Amino acid sequence: MRQLNYSIHKSFNWIGILLGISLLTTMGSTFPAKSAERVQVSLDILERTISVNSLEAYAKRGVVNKDLAPYIQYIKLEQQEQLRRILLKRLEVRPIAVSQFFNTPQAEILLRRLGQVIQTESGEYGSQAIQQALISAANDPEGITLLNVLRKFPASGVRIDLVKGLQLADDLSKLIEQSNKAIAAVNQEAATLVANQTPVKIAALSNLRQPGSYTVNKQTKQFLDLRRNRSLKADIYVPIPDNINQQRTAAPVIVISHGLGSDRETYAYLAQHLASYGFAVAVLEHPGSNAQQLQNLFEGKAEEVAQPYEFINRPLDVKFLLDELERLSQTDVFYRGRLNTQEVGIIGQSFGGYTALTLAGADINFKSLQKDCARINSSWNLSLLLQCRALILPNYNYNLRDPRIKSAIAINPIGSSVFGKDGLNNINIPVAIVAGTADTVAPALPEQIAPFTWLNNPNRYLLIMNNGTHFSTLAESESSVPLPLSVIGPNPQLARDYMKALSVAFFKLYVADRPEYQAYLTPAYIQYLSQEPLSLGLVRSLTEAELQLALERPSPATVISPNKRN
Repeated sequence: MRQLNYSIHKSFNWIGILLGISLLTTMGSTFPAKSAERVQVSLDILERTISVNSLEAYAKRGVVNKDLAPYIQYIKLEQQEQLRRILLKRLEVRPIAVSQFFNTPQAEILLRRLGQVIQTESGEYGSQAIQQALISAANDPEGITLLNVLRKFPASGVRIDLVKGLQLADDLSKLIEQSNKAIAAVNQEAATLVANQTPVKIAALSNLRQPGSYTVNKQTKQFLDLRRNRSLKADIYVPIPDNINQQRTAAPVIVISHGLGSDRETYAYLAQHLASYGFAVAVLEHPGSNAQQLQNLFEGKAEEVAQPYEFINRPLDVKFLLDELERLSQTDVFYRGRLNTQEVGIIGQSFGGYTALTLAGADINFKSLQKDCARINSSWNLSLLLQCRALILPNYNYNLRDPRIKSAIAINPIGSSVFGKDGLNNINIPVAIVAGTADTVAPALPEQIAPFTWLNNPNRYLLIMNNGTHFSTLAESESSVPLPLSVIGPNPQLARDYMKALSVAFFKLYVADRPEYQAYLTPAYIQYLSQEPLSLGLVRSLTEAELQLALERPSPATVISPNKRN
């Protein structure tokens, strides 16, 4: 979910900014305000007004006019500077991208939620006015800054419902607090496991972050699924033996599934690395939810970044690809005898993580979806904007599991609602889930930590990447939009090195059946790999009861905030 999630991530930041006037006009918060000529803030029968001119004078020149003075006095100096920066911060988003995003169901949900808090001066829901203001600001030379959006608001004033704004802010605060407790509990359990584990002779282990000994042959193939009229492109990486000790045998296959709005290039580095260790790797591109689909949305050629049937098409893409690889291994001169399509591993990130878990055996759970999506207007879990689109699908037992897949790695996966507990209970192969504590798109607690407790398989792993974001493990590609460092997070090369080591060890053990690689999948080895600013923690067991107990404890003195940056 690379490019779309960047857009949504930005929208999510604006939600916080637009709600921020609520907190500013109480006892001083870190957030700013909203208005055309003036901002009117209501708290029950109480009304307060701040002019946009006053906000502009303060942001650009540090001048505090009399209508702003009663609020500024309660804000610390560093928070005042943050407020000025937020008012003037420009979002680098193309006007056409803004316009097209507002045509999606996801934007409708976000605007409806914002409209409950940000209203016209007469008290009507302001979702349409917010949309018009953002589009107008995007087409203005000044671009989308909060001040400019306030100026473009199509009314003489903006009314902020402080009660609703504070409730949303309180909900977000509780989510962050709960997430910090869960993350602290996982990190503490990982540290305890390291302390109690039999020491691992690290010096005797290979450095799995370095390339393996195989030469790699890469070919790009185009496949056509006539049954679905769907054309698939895939890069195939085949290991070539360099010496007589590397006998030519059919290599186990690893499939990599990219995220929403991304492409197959974002994990080319991982495919190359795995192939150098003797795996055949197939990195396919899902045509209905890739970077081209996102571009089509922005150009008005598509209505959504992904149609609901992509929840079905994506796993079917992988099944079809494996069928085609099996055909190649029997008929193509180069591939004959090189591909073992009966021993397969899969890696997926974000929507690709959903894809991997589906093929591993997780079922779509419409009961869970209906329950969670009924509360989407009060949720801060952005991934629900995508998950809830699956409700459009016919309520049917799709059974998308593929028995050829023997193990799965899901990086920042989404699935808490689309699978629910009952859906994830059906997985009976080894699974590793990777979570980033600074992931604002698929938050760690609801999307990775809680779902991990629902897995029954004893061969399960939860890797916590502290300060990791939704994009930490992705590489740049030609079709991707460059992301700010604050969105990517610190030291992405370190995150990619982690994935190299984890995936080699995991698939050597659970696909190639090499038990000596178990030593690499221990808390002690993960601690050895761990470096700041992306420290790691690994656990293999966490129950729902243990997680609930952690959430009920008083907040720890020191926690890892999703907004922390080193």
